[in-house]
Amino acid sequence: MKCSIVIPVYNSEKILPELLKQLNAELEKLGLLGDSELILVNDSSPDGSWDVLRSLTQLYPNLKAVNLAKNFGQHNAIMAGLQFASGDNIVLMDDDLQHSPAYIGDLLQALEKDDVCFVRFEKRQHAGWKVAGSNFNNLLASHLVEKPKDLYLSSFKAFRKHIRAAVVQYEGPYPYIDGLILRSTNRIHVIDAVHRERFTGQGNYNLKRSVSLLMKMATGFSVAPLRLAIIIGVVFGLLSLLTVVYVIVDKLMNPSVQPGWTSIVAIVLAVSGIQMLFLGLIGEYMGRLYLNINKKPQFVVREISGFSGLKKDE
Repeated sequence: MKCSIVIPVYNSEKILPELLKQLNAELEKLGLLGDSELILVNDSSPDGSWDVLRSLTQLYPNLKAVNLAKNFGQHNAIMAGLQFASGDNIVLMDDDLQHSPAYIGDLLQALEKDDVCFVRFEKRQHAGWKVAGSNFNNLLASHLVEKPKDLYLSSFKAFRKHIRAAVVQYEGPYPYIDGLILRSTNRIHVIDAVHRERFTGQGNYNLKRSVSLLMKMATGFSVAPLRLAIIIGVVFGLLSLLTVVYVIVDKLMNPSVQPGWTSIVAIVLAVSGIQMLFLGLIGEYMGRLYLNINKKPQFVVREISGFSGLKKDE
């Protein structure tokens, strides 16, 4: 198998027929229709996406559908799909047709020299808050997961099979695909593309899911926040020492000056707030470690359709 295309599916029952039509038309144009597989993972979508996928497996022999037992999240659904992928090259894309299948050929061509290829969109067709949040996430990624500053982390990307082998070794319940890729290679290529309007309906990402993705990156693939806590602790320690020296000198120079309760309360509240913030951060790390130890599942496959034989790694 030369190419595996893995797509997480959620609330897309009206998009799936057109998505499969465009994918197979592009694969036929590239001469890959007989050497490719489409692995679509239904992340326990509340609409009729799974029923549509099952019916489409009867129309498209290269379609393999996976249905998860509950909603695990986009990155977990991708990890499930990667477990079934057997292609020399793997393409990841969204299910809303904002990622045009027309760029699959360019992605695969880039993999002839490099290990990974990301798609960079010239203008994203998203709400303003989501674009701003995505830019902030990319800025943090430069420091948290050692992302090259000129690289935009897009969900539309492709990588070679040895990167796939490295990614699926991660068994934790909170995968962050881009973090797993970046720690596996530095041979990365970027292509530019046009970001299309969603075929129909509204996007599934909201503020809660965006924050969840940020926390996965921050606490699952980096100790930078803990190091930041140490730096801020040292800074506040030095400020406290300087404050004590200032108060002592001021008292010696002006014995009649009464210390103010306002300044004391302000300092106590500021220091206490910083302490509680980083206690919560440490708690987040400890909580994720606890869930890892207790083997919280990354995903659970309920059923599959379109497979001639089970290819999931045991």
